[in-house]
Amino acid sequence: MLPGSTHTPVNRFTFAVLAGIIGIAALGTAAGQEKFPSRPIDIITHASPGGGTDSTARSMMIGARLAFGVDMAVIPRVGGGGIVSLASLASQPRDGYTILGITPTHLFAIARGQGPVRIEDVVGVARAADDPIVVMVRATSDVRTLADLVALGQRRSIKWGTTQIGGVDHVAGATLARIARAKLSVVPFGGGGEIVTNLMGGNIDAAGLNLTEGLDQLQRGAFRALAVMADRRMDAIKDVPTTAELGYDVTFSTVRGYVVLKGTPEDRIAVLERGLIEAMRHPTYQTFLKGAGLDARSVAGRDVWNRQIARLYRDARQAMIDLGMIKH
Repeated sequence: MLPGSTHTPVNRFTFAVLAGIIGIAALGTAAGQEKFPSRPIDIITHASPGGGTDSTARSMMIGARLAFGVDMAVIPRVGGGGIVSLASLASQPRDGYTILGITPTHLFAIARGQGPVRIEDVVGVARAADDPIVVMVRATSDVRTLADLVALGQRRSIKWGTTQIGGVDHVAGATLARIARAKLSVVPFGGGGEIVTNLMGGNIDAAGLNLTEGLDQLQRGAFRALAVMADRRMDAIKDVPTTAELGYDVTFSTVRGYVVLKGTPEDRIAVLERGLIEAMRHPTYQTFLKGAGLDARSVAGRDVWNRQIARLYRDARQAMIDLGMIKH
């Protein structure tokens, strides 16, 4: 201490402690202000490479890399009807760096109480594709309208083709039959291609198909579309009414979209929403949608997407209760 000074001397140990405290505070501030995203984002899917959800994600990622400024990777977690992918998401930190591409398959698994995730845990970020179920019959059928199909189901059971028991096309048909007070006999097949073949051959009366599955047959005049299970018509088949127009409160789509789990920071969810929507406005993704018979209206933000998730889950759960697949 200098002569005449009244300051208390600070020894080297005290100075080191103070510097350490300041350094820790600075690090904490830097961590709190970390730019998001600052490293690659993983997209978990339940589909094998080349599947619908996989292709949707990879088409979106071209624009996403530009929107986010970081790389993205698709992480397939196949098996268990979506349960494996749900478990994989649940095992990751809720920091926004891992998102899940979901379809109704995941919501149906949750409705059955399978896997580690509840519907309350799911937070929608953005919808990627909205591919409504279209009720179709063969063109030579006496059934010309949805009212004719309902009347048939009130006389005898409708042979309804589905891809799997408990799948979206099964639940869609069962829900429509319940509301219309019609009878339905489900005939499961290995995939959409088999349904198309059997519908053309007259082995089933009707089926709920995605437009991409039956578009060629519609254009060639082999199939007749009776109704779109949606609130609005599809541009590719503008003359086909919706179930809502026809007085049936039933909407089902093979939707695909992205979710995170509850607990993910709100500011990061907002960044993900903006980035994903920007990515899906990219020409590459819009071309992908057009090739599937869809349009830009498939893309939606989290408000619309979360309402659709809730409705699909509610309708699916009620249909499963009615079918005796789960207890109330």
